[in-house]
Amino acid sequence: MAERRFKAVVLDLFDTLVCWDPGRLPTLEFRGRVIRSTMPLLYPRISEALETQIELGAVMEIYHAVIEDIIAEREQHLIEVTCHERFVRTLGRLGLPQGDNLIAVAHELRRTHMQGVRAVTSAPPSWVEAVKRIAPSYRLGLLSNFDDAETGREILYDTGIAHLFEAIIISAELALRKPNPLIFRRMLEMLNLEAHEILFVGDTPREDVVGARNAGIAIAWLSRGKGPISESIPTPDFILEDLTGLPALLES
Repeated sequence: MAERRFKAVVLDLFDTLVCWDPGRLPTLEFRGRVIRSTMPLLYPRISEALETQIELGAVMEIYHAVIEDIIAEREQHLIEVTCHERFVRTLGRLGLPQGDNLIAVAHELRRTHMQGVRAVTSAPPSWVEAVKRIAPSYRLGLLSNFDDAETGREILYDTGIAHLFEAIIISAELALRKPNPLIFRRMLEMLNLEAHEILFVGDTPREDVVGARNAGIAIAWLSRGKGPISESIPTPDFILEDLTGLPALLES
């Protein structure tokens, strides 16, 4: 580019700036399979709150039913449902009476779950270095689908470069999720820029590529070895393997 095309670069968080490794979570058997989950960390507090013996498998069935309902809500309405609400619903279906105690226990479960997620999430040094390279020349924003705002910001702080980001949106804060154009519009408002002045960088075809395109924002899709993007998805403006290729793209 003979002239700088963009004034700001907005990044996704998970699998763009940071990676989470579920293989480091505790294991349990569910529906005949060994899976990784924070539930072994949560189950003792759930049993204590219910004041009754309940099998882990029964808790998991209800927990996953709640998750499936939330996924459907997100897909249909492009909204965010928080992690706290997930545990409120789970405890309610398990029979804990509605009230202040249920809300308090849900908060405890949220923090325990999110501590587990945070513990297995980190930013590869080469990705951090890529952001540092572009920071002197571009304003930076971060726009992430994540159901806990506090933990999303903590994970960003863990990278050591949170101070470089001028505008930060975690979907839980707005009750909206990518690809909802309203969440992209909010980022434009925070940066006080027009859509054509921003490059969005993310790894998910629907949330990031479709979302940015529908908002009129150029998109650099991080393929992460996933192969060609589906023909049902608009062609990204740029395709990179991962964040390490971003400085060269912007300098070209």
